[in-house]
Amino acid sequence: MTQTVSDTEKLDFKKILPVLVIILVDLIGLSIIVPLMPLYAARFGANAFTIGLLGATYPFMQFIGAPILGRLSDRFGRRPVLLVSQLGTFSGFILLGFANMLPLLFLSRIIDGLSGANLSTAQAVITDVTSEKTRTQGLGLIGAAFGMGFILGPIIAFAVLLATGESYQAVAFTAAAFSLASVTLTFFWLPETYNPEVGTIRTRGPFTFEAMKRALGHPSIGILLILMFAQQLAFGGYEQMFSLFALNRLGMGALDTSGLFVLAGLFIVIVQGGFIGRLSKKYSDRWLVMLGLSTLAVGLLLTATTPQIPVPWYDRAKIEAEMQGKASTQTINVELPSQEHNGWLGIIWILVASFPAALGGAVLHPAINSLITKSVSKDEVGGILGVSAGFYSAANAITPLFFGALFQWFGAPVPFLAGGALLAVLYFIAVRTVK
Repeated sequence: MTQTVSDTEKLDFKKILPVLVIILVDLIGLSIIVPLMPLYAARFGANAFTIGLLGATYPFMQFIGAPILGRLSDRFGRRPVLLVSQLGTFSGFILLGFANMLPLLFLSRIIDGLSGANLSTAQAVITDVTSEKTRTQGLGLIGAAFGMGFILGPIIAFAVLLATGESYQAVAFTAAAFSLASVTLTFFWLPETYNPEVGTIRTRGPFTFEAMKRALGHPSIGILLILMFAQQLAFGGYEQMFSLFALNRLGMGALDTSGLFVLAGLFIVIVQGGFIGRLSKKYSDRWLVMLGLSTLAVGLLLTATTPQIPVPWYDRAKIEAEMQGKASTQTINVELPSQEHNGWLGIIWILVASFPAALGGAVLHPAINSLITKSVSKDEVGGILGVSAGFYSAANAITPLFFGALFQWFGAPVPFLAGGALLAVLYFIAVRTVK
């Protein structure tokens, strides 16, 4: 009996290893292309608002498709739904590689978004093969695989761009290759884990507007959900518009931007993997929320004030050729800096600004969710996390449109000024209201 209890308290890595490897490979494919999408669209003459609309397409389609695929996985099993989802992602990347006009970029993101249940289905697999005592650890390892994928992806994108003379098509096909590898691993390595006779625990209830309204009325949770939405609105806008901002202020192309994303990704994983737990134990989740709000606000405001001094290696003619692309006859709609006053100040400034921004983005999401779960009873945790995920997804869909419009109509620094100002105001509100 003692041996049985001991076994249930230990995570069986052999059972979860396949899904961890699969989700890592899958996310490498996704993160290879995501940082380049704004520049990819700019090659076909898209302005900042259209690029924002393109950025909103994937999370909006995923918001529609993921719950449907999740219900299908309860009916037909995890493995077939995961395969369908991965094949949709693979098809989207292939279409992206062959795209020679802006509508095809939108179509590729629609296909990928509608089939984008990879992560949620992987979480269901972990739920199937873990006990209540090991489930949190198992789901945490998915988060680690997620973070590693978003580090390795930009590194691979950087290498492909360097090896192919900055061919965006080559990056898209590389992402498709990783997606195909993920399909192959799922088909040959991942067993079916769902047993309809046993059933599984729903870790997240369905998101509805009525659930959102009720949660917002909760005395201690309402402000936390507002903070969840606002921090993702601001940090998501930072991620979505950063490529165009660096292009406008510093004359940085896809290769340079990929390098900055790698640095930011490394910093975020170090913070999430090594420091959040220690800081939470030493101080508190509330302290982490205040730290995240203040540092992200400072990082965004510093980014907004980046001087328009292009990097020393800036070559305007080369960037124009990169943005133009061989397949497009349109000109880009992002103003490039003059080549008269190159220097190091701009790149040093934006690097300094990226550290508080990345720190805030790394600590806020887990700290807010931790506070949310501690504000309700155990039997409400799954449902309230589902509502939190709904706010997070809604912010991801709205962010590209909102910040794309600000970028297009009011100038490159305005989205970052708006995000920083919003978080600064919410910081002072949170000091008084978050318990």
